Amino acid sequence: MNVRRVIVSLYLLVFVSIVGMSTVFFWQTRAEYRRLQEVEARSQKRLTQLELRLKEQQKVLDRLRTDPTYVEHIIRHRLMYAKPDEFIFRFDH
Repeated sequence: MNVRRVIVSLYLLVFVSIVGMSTVFFWQTRAEYRRLQEVEARSQKRLTQLELRLKEQQKVLDRLRTDPTYVEHIIRHRLMYAKPDEFIFRFDH
C-alpha cells in the first residue's frame, strides 16, 4: 500500500507540474499574441497613412507630367525663378 501511495503521489506531482508549466506557457503565448496584435494594428495604421501619402504624391507627379501651369507655379515659388522681364523681391520675415 505504501508503494502504491508513492506512485500515485509521483503521478500527481508530474501532472501538477505539467499543468503548471502549460499554464505559464499559455499566459506567455497569450501575452505575445496580444503584443503582436498591437504591432499589427500600428503597422496597418502606418501602412494606411503611407498609402494616402503615396496617392497624394502620385497626384502631384501626374500634375507635373501633364499640367504645364502647375509646373510653372512650382518652379516660380519653390525655386524662385522669374521670367526674363520680371523681378523677384525677397524680404526677410
